[in-house]
This record gives sequence, C-alpha cells and structure tokens, in this order.
Amino acid sequence: MRSKLLAPIAALILTAVPAIQAQQQQQFRLFADFVDSSGAPAKAVNATDVKVLENGVAGNVVKVEPVNWPMKVQLLVDNGVGLGSENLLQLRNGVRGFLDALPEGTEVTFVTTAPQPRTLVKPTTDKQMLLQGIDRLAPDSAAGRFVDSLSEATQRIEKDKTDYFPVIVSFATTSGDTNILERDVERMMARLQKRPTQVHVILLNSSRSASGGANQTDIGIAVTKMTNGRFENINGPTRVATLLPEIGAQVAKSFSPQGGKFRVTVERPSGSKGELGKISMSTAGTVAVTSLTLEP
Repeated sequence: MRSKLLAPIAALILTAVPAIQAQQQQQFRLFADFVDSSGAPAKAVNATDVKVLENGVAGNVVKVEPVNWPMKVQLLVDNGVGLGSENLLQLRNGVRGFLDALPEGTEVTFVTTAPQPRTLVKPTTDKQMLLQGIDRLAPDSAAGRFVDSLSEATQRIEKDKTDYFPVIVSFATTSGDTNILERDVERMMARLQKRPTQVHVILLNSSRSASGGANQTDIGIAVTKMTNGRFENINGPTRVATLLPEIGAQVAKSFSPQGGKFRVTVERPSGSKGELGKISMSTAGTVAVTSLTLEP
C-alpha cells in the first residue's frame, strides 16, 4: 500500500468551514491530485483505491470523478517606486517569460498595482493581447498596493461562479502598504478559504522602503502558506526576470490538463456532527495522492 498523509493541508482549510454547513450535509468533497506508480498524473482512480478519514475514523467514499476544469490566472505586478523605472525591463522580461510558460489557452488577467490596482489587460486567452499589455507596462512614482490588489483579485474570484481553478501570482515590493486595515486582510483570507485558490508571491526588498516590508512579508507568507503556494523574498530586481517564468512553469505543471486531478465525494463517518475535523487520505493499489484541498 502506498499512502501519504495530508492532514496539515486539509485541516488548514477545513477549520474555516462553518458549523452550520456541516450540520446541513453529511457529505463533503475534496479536490485531490493523484499520480501513478511511475509518478505521472493518474488517468483513472476508483473509489476503492481511496480511503478518507475524519479524526482518524474512515468515511464512505461515494465516488471519485476526474476534474478537467480550466485554470484562470491573475498576474499582479508592482510597477511603482519600489521597483524603479530603471528596472522596468527586468519586470517586462519576467512577465513575458511567465506568459510563455503557461499552457496555450490559459485565461490571464494582467493588473498593475501602482498607484492603485489597475487592469492593464482584461481577462483573455489571447496571448497576443497579453504581450501587447507588456508594452504598455509603465513605471509609476507612487508605491504599489500589494494588499489592495490581492483583495480585489479575491473579489473577482468570488464573483466568478463558473467551475475553474483560480491562481494569483503577485510580484510586489516592500515599498507601500504602510496602512493596512485588519478587517480587510480578514475578508481577503476568508475569500481564499471559501474558494480554494493557489497564491504565489514574489517580494522584492526595496531600498526605497520606509516600512521595511513587514506587512508585505507577513501577509505574503500567510496567504502562500494557506493556499499551498510559493513565497520568494528577493534582494535584486534582476531575479524577477527569471523567477516569474519559474513560477509560470510551476503553475502550468500544477494544473496540467493531462489528468491527475479528481473530485472525491465522501460521506462523513457515522455520528459525525458539527464542523469537519482533521481530514487525511491514503491510497491503495498503484496510485498515490500528492495534494488535497476541500471544495467549498
């Protein structure tokens, strides 16, 4: 038997599920990524291959179905004083490499964050339009709005009721975000918990920063940890030109249309009430689970 315990990821999301939801339904659903014995994305997974436990007690796996939803990406970039106009070429090259790394047909929304979040290219699958957006990427003398841009991105995800996998990639700097309201951060985190989203953050340490970037660092680490994303703290703007393409490739691999992602419907163990407890999954046969998140 091959198994992998994923309780830390699941528990992080499940703690946000309101008790009333769990009381009204005795079933819950999980998104899971599976690989076969060779490490390739699994093509098929049966209910008998999967065991799901709540607080160590096995539930009944009702069905396992493949998920072929599209991915939608929001790219947020700080074009403000923290980057500096002299480094704009590094950012443009990074964005171009990021777009090249994504699968053809991926919907991308392109947003700049200084002096406030502004949509440079509306949601589109047209790569040519996105590349033209890079040419319109201009420097600004104001500070980028890291938290505001993340908050608006989560609002857009909340409003889109179609079936897809949302991804946010944010390039930010330590300049700006000196006045952040706790309630705004809480709302943003609640949206991310309600609609599972992968968030990646690149944070450039800027010499122009007056705050030292504590707010951006704390929030960036928190959102990436909660969403199983990637947080990178960099000291030089040249790194963004290579790091954005790396993250683009990582995103493309995580949401590969070649299979491996399934939705698992589980009936809670007999007598389970209230909020969901700690969830873990193990597998039998020739498949192994590599990631696990709760469907809202």
